[in-house]
Amino acid sequence: MLKAFASLLLLLLLAAIYFMKSAPEVTPLQTGDTILAFGDSITHGYGASAHESYPVVLQTLTGSPVINAGVNGDTTSEGLARFPGVLEDDTIRLMLLCLGGNDILQQRSKRRLKANLKRIVQMAKAKKIDVVLIGVPTFGVFGMTSLPLYKEIAEEEGIPYMPSLLPDVLGDRALRADYVHPNAAGYRVIAERVAERLRSLGYVE
Repeated sequence: MLKAFASLLLLLLLAAIYFMKSAPEVTPLQTGDTILAFGDSITHGYGASAHESYPVVLQTLTGSPVINAGVNGDTTSEGLARFPGVLEDDTIRLMLLCLGGNDILQQRSKRRLKANLKRIVQMAKAKKIDVVLIGVPTFGVFGMTSLPLYKEIAEEEGIPYMPSLLPDVLGDRALRADYVHPNAAGYRVIAERVAERLRSLGYVE
């Protein structure tokens, strides 16, 4: 019994050491640091007024400047093409990446979707910009869930991932402006949950 208890303690200690080493080091956002919200119409705020978009609400909730770099209709290829210009802003410290819905709706290559998103993440990391990935959903056998490739990207790139945020919001008719876009209440929920995640990660207080 004592040997089994000692073995359990050793396993717990090794697990704790592993997770401490594998967890990314986070430096809280400082004065002058900017959050970049990069994506398509959901980031832009389609379906609500400009001041009701999730980046605007998130700025209020966190007190950190948030750039809304969402473009209606953007695919991942179009996002990748314009990303270098966005990176010219040297104040960006953290990026919220939510992109791929138009690839899904247009039934574009999932391999290309993943490759484009990984390239965007890698370009951001090369500029010392941390990334939080927001999964984009599609309908499947078990309802609305984020495509598995988003989880793959998060694991391969070692970045925080929010898989259920958009499925939860878009799965609630009270939070939708239409089939694929939140309304003002939905964008507020997105902002609140993103702010909560950023606090848990240590980026904001």
